[in-house]
Amino acid sequence: MSKESTAPSDGGTPTGTKARRVRADAQRSTDALLEAAKTVFATSGVDAPVREIAETAGVGVGTVYRNFPKRSDLIAGVFRREVDACVAEAAELSAAHPPCDALSRWLHRYTEFIATKKGLATALHSGDPAFSTLPDYFRENFEPALARLLEGAAEAGDICGDVDPYDLLRAIGNLSVASGDDGAAHLRRMVDLLIKGLRFGAPGAGGRDTGRNTV
Repeated sequence: MSKESTAPSDGGTPTGTKARRVRADAQRSTDALLEAAKTVFATSGVDAPVREIAETAGVGVGTVYRNFPKRSDLIAGVFRREVDACVAEAAELSAAHPPCDALSRWLHRYTEFIATKKGLATALHSGDPAFSTLPDYFRENFEPALARLLEGAAEAGDICGDVDPYDLLRAIGNLSVASGDDGAAHLRRMVDLLIKGLRFGAPGAGGRDTGRNTV
């Protein structure tokens, strides 16, 4: 029997099980803090009081500082968590939907990440070295995820196969600068147009744009 699953001499919970529970509890606590910070940053900005974040998460201020000693740690944590969540959804969508549908749904999901990123923009562009690795983290995770979606749709004949993932990510980022009351609706329409453009000339589209909205 491995050390990890060895039962203690007092007949209590195996030490390995306890360790896993502690890790799971710690991860849930971290996730709750990051979700609370995401919510607060979106409404009150990245300079919001730590107390507001703690109250939203239902923990004490000390818990926030134990997990994230500096505000920059918390902001970077929110950014990485949102990247991870969006990337994970690419695989989930691929498993649940036809290739072009999965691609379309994920590009719209990506716009949600962009909205979160905009809420962090003041900090991310502050020049703080704590954020210097985040652009690489963005590309190293998003480009492969999108590349797989594009490859799947291209192999199915739904889109042309010469699309650069980073170009598409940048295009949607540029479109997201639209503001006003209809900013979100405008972005959705523009992403739909991009998707139609990807389909134009694809083998499965019969050499023309089908005009079909896959969402």
